[in-house]
Amino acid sequence: MRIWQKPISLDILTAGQLDTAVTQLGIEFLEVGDDFLRARVPVDKRTIQPYGLLHGGVSVVLAETLGSCGAAFSCPEGYRAVGLDINANHLKGTTSGWVTGITRPIHRGRTTHVWQIDLQNDAGELTCVSRITMAILAPR
Repeated sequence: MRIWQKPISLDILTAGQLDTAVTQLGIEFLEVGDDFLRARVPVDKRTIQPYGLLHGGVSVVLAETLGSCGAAFSCPEGYRAVGLDINANHLKGTTSGWVTGITRPIHRGRTTHVWQIDLQNDAGELTCVSRITMAILAPR
């Protein structure tokens, strides 16, 4: 079942991130499914920490971007989604290539959403699991 209540496409998602941390970090949207979004971040000089691993904060930026966009585009026109809480468990370090994330809703209520975000390296290994809670704000 398609959950999107606002127009959504890769072009719309990409255009909404121009001149933000998302573009500075090289995050790319890859796919819009009926109930999921997929994006990736490069593991390069912009995104690693001093030990050469993808910075955990960058994983959280990718997770928050996916979960926030999922909530924003799946709530009714005129409504806004803002973050309340995010957590991340870093499971495996990544030193090269790409880390790809996919998000799906766990709960889409009238005033809150909860989204699960799973990140994987190029070998398909889980590198980080995250969950974001979003407040859904009615039009003013």
